[in-house]
Order: sequence, then C-alpha cells, then structure tokens
Amino acid sequence: MAAPIDRPGARWGVAMCHGFSGSPSSVEPWAEGLAARGFDVEVPRLPGHGTDWRDLEGRRWREWTESFEEACARVAARNDLVFLAGLSMGGAIALRTASRLPVAGVAVVNPGLGFYDWRVRYIGAIRHFLRTTAPIDEPAAPEPVGDEGDYPVTPLAAVYELRQLFRATDRALPKVTAPLLAFKSDADPVVPPSSMARILRRVASDDVEFVPLHESPHVATRDREALLIVARTAEFFERCAAKAAHPAVGA
Repeated sequence: MAAPIDRPGARWGVAMCHGFSGSPSSVEPWAEGLAARGFDVEVPRLPGHGTDWRDLEGRRWREWTESFEEACARVAARNDLVFLAGLSMGGAIALRTASRLPVAGVAVVNPGLGFYDWRVRYIGAIRHFLRTTAPIDEPAAPEPVGDEGDYPVTPLAAVYELRQLFRATDRALPKVTAPLLAFKSDADPVVPPSSMARILRRVASDDVEFVPLHESPHVATRDREALLIVARTAEFFERCAAKAAHPAVGA
C-alpha cells in the first residue's frame, strides 16, 4: 500500500474495512487512491480473514468490530479528523462504528445488512447440522489478488456471526449522524438492494450522498469504477473536513 502523503496543516485519517471472507487487498485501490491524495489510510485485516476458512469458522462478530475500532483508535491518535470507509460487511462495520465513535464522515461501497438467501433466517439451527457452504458465485467478479481470501468454502458458523453483526448494525443506524457517502452497484448478486434502502432510510445523517455504480460487480473497489470511487470519496471527505473546520459552511 502506498505511503500516505504529508498534508500541510490538518491531518486527515481513514480507517477502512474489507468485507466478509476477504482481506485488505480487496480495497487496496481505494486505500491507495486516498493515500495518494494525502489521507493517512489504515486497513486492518479482520480476525479469521485472509488466512484459512477454518480460522474464520471460529471467530465471533465482535472480534471483527473490535479489531476495526482498534484501528480507528490508531488512526485517531495520528490525525485531527477520522473518516471511516468499508466494503460490503466492512460497510456495515463502518456504520456501526460511526454510531459509537466521533467521526467526520463515512463512505461505504455495497454495504451489507441482509441476504438474498431466505435460508439464512434459519442459520442458527442449520449451522449445527451443516458445517460449510459454497461461496456465492459472481461470474463478473475480478480475479482475486494477493491474500484476498477467496476461501473454497464458507463456514456457516461465520455466516451466523455475520447475520448477528447485521442485526447489531441495523439497531445502531439511527445513531449514525456523520455525513454519509454510499455507493451501490446496479448488478450485485451478493448484497440485495434492500440493504442500501434500509441504511439510507434509517441513518440520522443530515448529509447523505448516494452514487449508483452502473458498471461494477460487488467488489467495485477493484473494478471499472474504482477510480470513480476514489475520486468521489476524496471529494466527499474533503468537503466534510471543510465543514468540520468551518461549521457554518453548508449549514
């Protein structure tokens, strides 16, 4: 990942979260793009991710959120303003974190809050009889790189934890007041459109910007519109920083 560029004056940091069964490499272009624009970006690898599916199987959702909040604390210690960003499950984690910590803005790409598969509602019972399932097939997805994950199977115990995380995030949404930038792919076989609709409906943010992605799969951060995501995120965070420095601007 590119080293952050020194910015004269105020220091702006971004804690960025990857998605379920992924790793930091899935959001690397997003992180590097923001770093090149002077942001101090940190992307922690969540417990159980980027290693082996058996490691993911034994993890709990609070381990993921606590790991991300620890990264937020490190970013906050180095900077004057902290922004959050996340892809898919990482978007849910970023939103939940924004309900708990003071942040200057949040950007999410295809954030998760629900599932297409109706059987997930019974995952609490199913996980005791079936250990794994095949990962979601996304034909248009970019090829995985580095330690992105791409586990051959998905442990159902981890899917259960993911569902618990989504429920906790949904309860927290009314406490999210930070400015929100939300990207959503038109064709996304992983996260249903209802997730974004519910997020936009339930957050308490006064400043919400929605950006549709017409040419991107679920992992949009590494596809055709990756540069668009970087540019729009940087512009949004810069505007949030200006507003934080001069509260009357845009009021």
